[in-house]
Amino acid sequence: MPRVPDEMALLVADVYEAAGVLRRSGETIAAAEGQTQARWQVLSVVSDEPLSVARAARRLGVTRQGVQRIANDLARDGLADFRPNPDHRSSPLLGLTPQGSRVLDGITYRAAAAHRLLAAGIEPAEIAAARDVLRRVIEQVGQQQGE
Repeated sequence: MPRVPDEMALLVADVYEAAGVLRRSGETIAAAEGQTQARWQVLSVVSDEPLSVARAARRLGVTRQGVQRIANDLARDGLADFRPNPDHRSSPLLGLTPQGSRVLDGITYRAAAAHRLLAAGIEPAEIAAARDVLRRVIEQVGQQQGE
């Protein structure tokens, strides 16, 4: 008797494949502004408000040590700076400098153009439905992991 493919397993495989393709695309977009995707993510996560490195890492779902290394590099390059944290003296806040904001704006502009190309030929309702399913999968995984 032929085995019916597990649709959830296939969806997970597709999500991983999409993540890889989008990560490579993101590297190309970021490189056009002299950055890496990892640096872009850190710039983006602190763009609304300065965050501690630990909080930025939690929001990105990566290690604090990795974000610390990138944060130090961004500060060295004048794209971000460390600011006093009124809630925790030994854990400064990372925020964007004006130069960092300009670089992030350039990356964001390039990403928006790439996203318009990606969405060509796909109905907005289809994109919204795909997002809805992915959000529900993320929620389910979070519940299973006790998050």
